[in-house]
Amino acid sequence: MGRAFDYVILGGGVSAGYAALEFVKQGINHGELCIISQESVAPYERPALSKGFLLPEDAARLPHFHTCVGSNEERLTPKWYKEHGIELVLGTHVKSADVKRKTLLTAAGETITFKILIVATGARVLKLEEFGVNGSDAKNICYLRDLNDATKLVNVMASCTGANAVVIGGGYIGMECAAALVTNKIHVTMVFPEEHLMARLFTSELAAFYEDYYRSKGVRFIKGTVMSSFERDSEGKVVAVILKNGIRLATDMVVVGIGIRANTGLFEDQLVLEKGGIKVNGKMQTSNGYVYAVGDMAAFPLKLSGELRRLEHVDFARKSARHAIKAIMAPDKINDLDYLPYFYSRVFTLSWQFYGDNFGDPIHFGDPKQGKFGTYWVDRGQLVGVFLEGGSKDEYAALENAARIRPLIEDKSVLSSQGVEFALSLKESPAQDFVGVMTSKGNLLVENLPPYTLQVTAGVFVATTIAAFAFWYRRKQRRWYKI
Repeated sequence: MGRAFDYVILGGGVSAGYAALEFVKQGINHGELCIISQESVAPYERPALSKGFLLPEDAARLPHFHTCVGSNEERLTPKWYKEHGIELVLGTHVKSADVKRKTLLTAAGETITFKILIVATGARVLKLEEFGVNGSDAKNICYLRDLNDATKLVNVMASCTGANAVVIGGGYIGMECAAALVTNKIHVTMVFPEEHLMARLFTSELAAFYEDYYRSKGVRFIKGTVMSSFERDSEGKVVAVILKNGIRLATDMVVVGIGIRANTGLFEDQLVLEKGGIKVNGKMQTSNGYVYAVGDMAAFPLKLSGELRRLEHVDFARKSARHAIKAIMAPDKINDLDYLPYFYSRVFTLSWQFYGDNFGDPIHFGDPKQGKFGTYWVDRGQLVGVFLEGGSKDEYAALENAARIRPLIEDKSVLSSQGVEFALSLKESPAQDFVGVMTSKGNLLVENLPPYTLQVTAGVFVATTIAAFAFWYRRKQRRWYKI
């Protein structure tokens, strides 16, 4: 028993939905595309799980957050897939893949063949058992990765109003779930080993604001330690969390957010793997020309630096999926992916966005008391990244532009004093065409001029060229990192 398709998307997350929409835009024929997913529902926007699904009032529910509403596109309901001749194979586990024979074998024994495969299997949550802590199957221990996890979390929260919760982890999921718990009138203690929240992105100054804000909402922090075990009652329910430093935290529920790991298991002996994911080129193509990988599991060449990156964020899932399908359907009309790392979050009434990289010297600006503040990062004289809380649409667009063109900075005090205005003063320009030096007065000495108008002194030109080459070389030597 088996079926055959020209195109198969393996995985039913965010990337799958955006890939399907792009296939339709590119003129795919009915019956050519199949999506295989372990989940029992059509692809949906995962950010809605932590930002909307957990709310006590007017909570987000399907079908309202099916893809691709996250980018103000069509809402792809099961009816939409049927109308466009796309086969949804839901609730299905693929137990093996043979990329040479172009076949997938499901747990039910069905063989599905393909001409081109798009791997969009995403990532799985890390479980406490992987760190030597047993008992994650308790009814009041929750993770958050898919709709089933979110449904369990909602049900557990409903039974714990006014009670206590322990959140293990101080990253994205930890912060967003803690905010949801507080909104549901649950007392929260957050436990994490780092010195402050979101240690892979926030500076200590940024983290201090968010920690103070969370404390104002009643959240307690225990930093610099990890949990070692649980205490349970006769029914197996967790009643306390024991930390490595000996502290005992009585609790009614536990939420764990300690990271994810890319689902590469089906392809470990068949495709080139790097950075914890599947290595792809600028068109999202793997070491097998008939297989593409997108989203959390794709280790791709970052055009700004030439480094190989793997990014775990919905924005990359959406854009890499679209890019892969364009590369498949019209390979001669598309260049390599030119992606700028981008992350965002919303908690309580707060909202921030980040573009670029967060290494080098952080330059803080703005006033947290006024609700708008942020950070530029400058690495050896060049702006490489920017973070802003409380910005407008135009301000975030300007910051994105600044992170992309990466101007050279002569005087860091300009960034501190001008803040967002510095980014707003820059002209839009593709990174590969931009060469600039910023003076202490915020003026550009050299910018991206056409060849016929390029009139700069030889000294300035040589200096900026050497600086650009030096920066490129340093970036080639820098170790890869991810957020």
